[in-house]
Amino acid sequence: MNIAQLQQEILKLKQEKDVCILAHSYQAREICEIADFTGDSYKLSVDASKVKNKTILMCGVRFMAETCKILSPEKTVILAQPMAGCAMADQMDRVLISQVKEQYPNHTVVAYINTTAELKTICDVCVTSSSAVKIVNNIENKDILFIPDCNLGAFVAEQCPDKNIKLLNGGCPIHACVSPDEAKAAKERYPEAELLVHPECVPAVCAQADYVGSTSGIMNYAVNSDKKEFIIGTEISIAEHLQYMCPDKTFHILSLKLICPNMKATTLVDVYNCLAENGGEEIELDDETIRDAKRCIDEMIRLGD
Repeated sequence: MNIAQLQQEILKLKQEKDVCILAHSYQAREICEIADFTGDSYKLSVDASKVKNKTILMCGVRFMAETCKILSPEKTVILAQPMAGCAMADQMDRVLISQVKEQYPNHTVVAYINTTAELKTICDVCVTSSSAVKIVNNIENKDILFIPDCNLGAFVAEQCPDKNIKLLNGGCPIHACVSPDEAKAAKERYPEAELLVHPECVPAVCAQADYVGSTSGIMNYAVNSDKKEFIIGTEISIAEHLQYMCPDKTFHILSLKLICPNMKATTLVDVYNCLAENGGEEIELDDETIRDAKRCIDEMIRLGD
């Protein structure tokens, strides 16, 4: 089968089996085209919780599928590619952060959503890249322990000068590998283009940007801007998606390093195999983990309103 035939077969199978397909924005174009919902990890989890389908197929990485299960424990959640993890989410575990909490007992623990379900169980509030600044500002406590991404944390600290934010040495190795020299060179190469970067990039790269924001924020900015040319400082798939969305605009990749192997692991064939009941992995979390991890997500919703 070619791609179009495979997509048609997937659409037929998901209809027959009443499956909702979620695709993170970093997924390949052919996967996004057959998804019921696309977007960032938290948006997809909320979308999944609102649909009537009893089975959710996540085309993304493990922590995203776990978040879906936390918000929809009654549903069957399948991760399309079992090998798709997240280097940042795996950097810190419950044991490590429990030890750090002992050193900073009066700090509110703020966990980026890019963390495991197990780690979320001992955190106070969860945040996304788009909601982090607002939520941290809304926390009553001045003392914050922000995990795991020190670059996103530094961005939040800059926007929240009244807070005392403790950072650990963690983060997205893909975004963090982009150097300030690369950002400078890209701006010199494309002098008419605006630089749009994700706050998971190092502060010296963010400092050169015309806009710093989440993946959805970058996409919305580019779509709604009067400008015609942009350098995209996040996973390279976003430049491709934007080019389809805005054929009258030009999008450049900031760096060829911005390729997430975990996001690229999922293929259209993986999606088909899941629907044919010949692939994927069901996400299973015990009741205690779901209950405890959901607390920090509920707190995110409360503080983000």
